[in-house]
Amino acid sequence: MTLLPEHKTGRFRMGVAATMFALAGLGAPALAEEFDLDALIAAAQAEDGITIYSSTSKIKEAAAEFTKLYGIEAVGTKVKGAAQIDLVVREHQAGNVVGDVIISSDAAAALAQLLPEGMVTSWTPPDMADTIDELSKDPLVVWRDPSLWTYNNEDGGECPVSNIWEVTEEAWNRRITMEDPLNKPSFVDWFNQMQTHFDDEIAAAFEDRYGEKLDTSAQSATATWVERLAANAPLLTDSSSGAAEAIGTRGQEKPFFGLVASAKFRDVSDEGLAMAICKDLNPYMGFAKPGFGLIAAGTDSPNAAKLFLHFMMTDAGVLPMTIDGKMSGNSAVPPHPEEISGVVQMADRLTPHVAATGADDFDRRQDWQDFWRIHYSR
Repeated sequence: MTLLPEHKTGRFRMGVAATMFALAGLGAPALAEEFDLDALIAAAQAEDGITIYSSTSKIKEAAAEFTKLYGIEAVGTKVKGAAQIDLVVREHQAGNVVGDVIISSDAAAALAQLLPEGMVTSWTPPDMADTIDELSKDPLVVWRDPSLWTYNNEDGGECPVSNIWEVTEEAWNRRITMEDPLNKPSFVDWFNQMQTHFDDEIAAAFEDRYGEKLDTSAQSATATWVERLAANAPLLTDSSSGAAEAIGTRGQEKPFFGLVASAKFRDVSDEGLAMAICKDLNPYMGFAKPGFGLIAAGTDSPNAAKLFLHFMMTDAGVLPMTIDGKMSGNSAVPPHPEEISGVVQMADRLTPHVAATGADDFDRRQDWQDFWRIHYSR
């Protein structure tokens, strides 16, 4: 089975941005409208309260701060990625919207299922347009959640891996760890994003490592890398916590190396885990999946929903999340002073998510999962 770099499915030939512009109030037209924050606040305060779905329980803290600031009742509810998509679909079909705001951690499903069907809309605060980059505007990226190539630094040394192809070599057989791509769609989405947008960099890293060009006539450089990684028998975990423990547990003679969510660096301490980011890894030190801020199409409180998204694009709103290394979609929001990993200062070393091809990620999930299943060595 091969995965060619130019493979495209028919679902989104026009691109996701074109579809979103067709939904009223999205994308560039919204940024051109005259905006009055005080008027939005007044309109929001005249509406009913709101419920927010998010994959992190810390949304409850953000909702409480929003209520304190604006006097609008807001309830944050933790709902995981796939369950969140299913819930939004069911509520829309039933005409009974409960979740007014969705901060979706399943980017590909949101782009392929929710936005094209008009179940949700995206709104970017016009007064923040100058500090929200183009990749974060449409749909609105409230935060980016990094997964980082990480090593055990108990001995105080540097990262033992300098090139992404090294993790496919015999020296790291059965010593790489990551979440299971068959259970974690964001990982296979990342494979597809790399193949679509960063395949040249993966191929260049191969040449840098081995001194010869990689033959990509049969399949992409990314597909070859994924194939070899799977064949190298990585330790697959149910959660990023398991990967962090395999890497960072002290006293190991040959510790694991692998991908860890930035949030797990909160367990780094003199008595806890010993971990650091492999910051100079060629070509990238990890990837960042987006949390899209979306508004349910059938909400009774559209202005309160917009105001909540505006709030989440501020330091006060996203503060409970930035302490875990999540990076605001608004560049004006500073890193949390107590965040341990330091990832925000190295954000340009992560592969960003490109929403314009996100629906293709969704269409190709099964292909990538089958590809992984075929080549994975236990």
